[in-house]
Amino acid sequence: MTWAPWRRCRIQTTSAWECNGPKDSYAAISQVDRLQSEPESIRKWREEQKERLEQLDANSRKQEAEWKEKAIKELEEWYARQDEKLQKTKASNRAAEEAFVNDAEDIFPGTEWERVAQLCDFNPKSSKQAKDVSRMRSVLISLKQAPLVR
Repeated sequence: MTWAPWRRCRIQTTSAWECNGPKDSYAAISQVDRLQSEPESIRKWREEQKERLEQLDANSRKQEAEWKEKAIKELEEWYARQDEKLQKTKASNRAAEEAFVNDAEDIFPGTEWERVAQLCDFNPKSSKQAKDVSRMRSVLISLKQAPLVR
């Protein structure tokens, strides 16, 4: 080890630094003087404040842990609801597909307009689409009433 007087630290040959006390030689003395000259009421307040801060920190950590547990529980419930909703949607889509395939096989002459009426929603209030389809609806109704002659 070598002594570096400009740093007040010892330098080891392994290049690790080991400090030998505070950088300011009077810092330790002034700290002791401050603690000794400090009035009893201020020292008491400082200790109470430290205890209060520790208690607040403990409470905040406890509350944070509770919030995390609650958030994890709510997230798991949300995933369960989403999975259940997805399974219901898949089941209803499969049933609708089977019904559509079965209806597509039963093609008889003269039943074309009934099939179109099943596929189209002619009630403008129950339509879930955001687009305006009133013109298409009116065209289909007019074609049903007066079919084109070939």
